[in-house]
Order: sequence, then C-alpha cells, then structure tokens
Amino acid sequence: MTIAQKLSKLRLEMNSANIDALIIPANDPHQSEYVAPCWQNRTYFSGFTGSAGLLIVLKDYSALWTDSRYFLQAETELTGSEITLHKQQVQHAPEHVEWLGGILSENASVGVEASLFSIQQMAFLNEKFKNKNIAVKNVEGICSRVWPDRPSLPSSLVYEHDVKYTGNSREDKLSAIRKVMKNAGAQYYFVSALDEIAWTLNIRAWDIDFTPVALSYLLISDHDAQLFIQEYKVPDDLNSVLKAAGVFVSDYYNVSKVLNALPESHAVYVDKAALSWDLFSLINAQVIQSSSAIMPMMAIKNDTEINHFRDVMVKDGVALTHFFKWLEDVVLIKEVSEYEIAKKLSSFRAQQADYVGDSFSSIVGYKGNGAIVHYRPQKDSCALVSNEGMLLIDSGGQYLNGTTDITRMVCFDEPTEEQKMHYTLVLKGNITLQTAHFPKGTTGVQLDVLARMNLWNEGLNYGHGTGHGVGFFLRVHEPPQGFAESTTTARGSTPLKERTVSSNEPGFYKTNEYGIRIENLMLCVQSHKNDDFLAFDAITLFPVETKLINKAMLTPKEIAWLNLYHEKVYASISPYLEESEKTWLFDKCKAI
Repeated sequence: MTIAQKLSKLRLEMNSANIDALIIPANDPHQSEYVAPCWQNRTYFSGFTGSAGLLIVLKDYSALWTDSRYFLQAETELTGSEITLHKQQVQHAPEHVEWLGGILSENASVGVEASLFSIQQMAFLNEKFKNKNIAVKNVEGICSRVWPDRPSLPSSLVYEHDVKYTGNSREDKLSAIRKVMKNAGAQYYFVSALDEIAWTLNIRAWDIDFTPVALSYLLISDHDAQLFIQEYKVPDDLNSVLKAAGVFVSDYYNVSKVLNALPESHAVYVDKAALSWDLFSLINAQVIQSSSAIMPMMAIKNDTEINHFRDVMVKDGVALTHFFKWLEDVVLIKEVSEYEIAKKLSSFRAQQADYVGDSFSSIVGYKGNGAIVHYRPQKDSCALVSNEGMLLIDSGGQYLNGTTDITRMVCFDEPTEEQKMHYTLVLKGNITLQTAHFPKGTTGVQLDVLARMNLWNEGLNYGHGTGHGVGFFLRVHEPPQGFAESTTTARGSTPLKERTVSSNEPGFYKTNEYGIRIENLMLCVQSHKNDDFLAFDAITLFPVETKLINKAMLTPKEIAWLNLYHEKVYASISPYLEESEKTWLFDKCKAI
C-alpha cells in the first residue's frame, strides 16, 4: 500500500473508534529509542525512518513532528505524501501537544495505543487537554488492523554477559535495587526498560538493532524475581544460572496476569517515564510512581567497566586506523559509495576481539550529505566519494567490553578558508568542553554553552544536543546525563557525576555544502584543582583532522591540549599496527 492508502484505511478505523486525532509515536512498549520492526508504526504510516519524531493523523490532515537533526531527511522522505513536516524547535520537547490542543475543538477525542505511552506521558496529555475537555482514548491495536503483514516479535537468544566484563554480579545488583525498594516502602520493583533489565541480570541479546537487549519485563520482589520473556530464548544453562540467583523465567505475555494479581496491600515501585499506561492500569497494588532507581546505578561505571572502556577504545582506534588509511588509499584509485564506506568500516571493527555489532547505523555524509545531521546512506541512492571535498563519518561499535561512538572528518583536498574557520570553531568548542573544570552539582545545560560559545561569537550554532551518556555494552545513548541547550530532558537537568561516560560532539552544518562534527567520549573524573570540582578525561583514541585547522584561531592552551592528545593516541594505538599504518598514524598525530 502507498502512504495515502495506509492513511485512508487508518482514518476508517479512527472513524469507527470515534476519535478525531491519533498520535503514533516512534517507541515500543518499553519506551526504547531504537525499536524492533514489529513496533515501527510511525515509519509504516509515514515513510519517515528517523529515530525521533511522531505522526499525528487527523480526519483531513497529518503532521510529522521531529527535531532539527532530521529536518532535511524528513523533507526528503515525506516528498509525495500528504504529510506535513512540523519542525520541533527544542529537541525532545512535546511541542506537538500544545499544537494539537490548539487546533482541536472542545470535547474532541484523541486516540493513543496505551501500550506505547508511559504513565508520565499520559498524565501530561490529560493535563494539557483538560481545559478543552479533550478526552484521551485508548485505541490499542488500531495500527495492527491496518498493517496486515506486521512482523512478529524478534527471536534472538539471550546470553550471559560475564562478570569479568560487568564487574558486579546480578546478585549484587538485585541487592542494591532491593535496598531502594525497602527505603521506598515497596515490596516489588517492576522494570520495563530493556537496557535496565539487561544490566541488572547481566544478560544480553540482539532483539533490537544496535542495542544488545532482549524484549522482556522484570518483576523484583524482596526474595526473588520474575523475568518475563519468550521462554525459548533463554537457553537451559542460562536458565539454571538465573534460577540459582532467584530469577525465574515466565512467558513474556504472562506479565499482565501477574501484575494484576499483586496483592492490594503491597506496593510496587515503577519508573513513571518507562512503564506503559496499559500495564499500569492493570496493577491493583499500590503504585509508587518515581524515577528509575536503576538508571543512575548504570550511569556510574565501576572500576572494571572503566578499565574495559579504556581497552575497547584502543581496539576501536586500531580498527579506525585500518579503515581511514584504506579510505584515503582507495579514493586515489576510484570512487567509492558512502554505503560501501559504512560497510567497510563495520568490517574493520569486526576484525577486533569481542566485537558484536555496530552501536548505531553509521553516518557517512559526503559534501552536502554531511549537513544532514543523522544522514544514513542508502545502497542505491547514496553519493559516490572521490578524492576531493569533505566527508563526515559518525560511527560506533558494540563490544563485549564496551560501547564506542566517534565522529571524525576527512578532507581529501585543500580546504577553503571558510571550511577551516568553521572546523576550527567546532574544534575549539570540543576542546573547551573537554578541558573544563566545574563544581560538583553542575548540570548539562550549564556546560553545553562551553561547546557553543565560539560558534555563537560568530553568529553560528548547531541544532542538536552537545552530548549524551553512553552505556557499557548497552545503549549508545544512555540517560540520564549529557549536554543540552534546555532542561526539557534529563541531559540538560542532570548534574554530571564522577565515573559517568558522555559524548562531546559540537558541530556546524552548511546546507547542501558540508557538515562538520567532532566527537570524543569523555570520562567524568575528579578535578586535580579542587576536591569539590570535576573534570573530563578523553577516552576516545583517534586523531582529529589537522588539515582543516586554522592554527591562528587556537589559543596556546588549545594547541597544547591537542598535541598532548595526539601523543596519547599514537602511544596507545601504534603498538598494534603494521609499519605502514604506524607511519600513517604518526603523520596524523604530528604536533601542530
């Protein structure tokens, strides 16, 4: 069916359900960022494939809301459809709710599939719509009735993530969670976020692209726990190990019955931002609605995880050296597609020990495509890269001992003075944030300005956040901390803490000409200047493109930092390279 036919059939279902509007989000019942094909409702009905954004369908109008990272992509993918792009001004802000409430009449009704909306989201909708008496109605299954060949649930097998990687056993983690339950007066803790379940039980799977998790729920009591998952996905040996830790496997679809049967006299602790409205409505026990107690535990990396992070950055740096040398050599001989470049990069990472897969779909943007912030090259329509111009590559790997995320630029010929100016402003922002010392309690929104100030001074900016938390062989975009322009999300409002890992990725984008972004991962550490201050340690190990630097724009301190960083990169990576690659890397790491 075409998008028009799908929307036409959907509107027939909306009419039968007596709703005036339908909100179709991009998430699944676990509020995941990346979702399995069976929950890609928004993509199915709109054709838009970005990871963020939602579709609103009305009787005679349809709107796709997304943020500036996806404006150019959405304009392309929505071409030829009736869907109008609405440009979200603040990333992750629920601006669509205000808009929808404004155009609907009194006593209208808005449909949602309750399994795809959290308690917190539903409360927000009801609050925003109450002045016009707009009802929010559960129309569970409405998308499925129009999607006849909807994919089934993913079926990857679950495996143990060994304690030699995790540093803490599942028993230790369950014990820490039970202390939170006890302090809150709860007899149960219900977990629906997939990465939190994987972290708690030291298990991994590949049910969702780029994120090593299994579709599941977890109910923790003061003495045991139930893992709700398709039972065949848990091998017998792992099942035995889980049982020994007091974790018992039950079918994924049994969760509704078990939640409904919890004693009314007991209390269950839930994360209101993650628990879906449909499961919440089934719970007869008292519900303690709070924020996740597991997320902050995950964010603080232990010594074992930190040591592995440092090791994995060496492996990733070696893979990147193999790749970028290959790239510079191959474009001297022939043109190569962005798609092939992305595949080749994955193949070089796959040569490294403990590699499992990519941490997201590689962004390989040549010339004007680099200005599309989350550009993904398509095999049959992407650009051919030749030995001229600039190329932006944002990529990452999932290894058993860590998750990586790095953005680097390649300049194949002599850059223009304008390109050098823009690149150097971005580099200055990266270094300014990287070298900051700041009081404990400082939040992401306070630090975000450090990465932008040099661009701002020239009347320039970029439309995405400056950084996000990173998981340990889990989500590449892991809450809560990060760097953002507003406090709309946790990235802006969360204080930075020691032992967290975050990305640092300022950028600049000139539409249809080029994009620039430089990204390192940083470990938050104790400042040596003041016991009440924190600082950052760059753990990513790969040189930045020095050909694009206007040295006159850098301060002596910035030059010194960059030269020391490149010394560290060469010392860390070169022992694992062949002589020709050492020579190549040495040239890339030369002091400026």
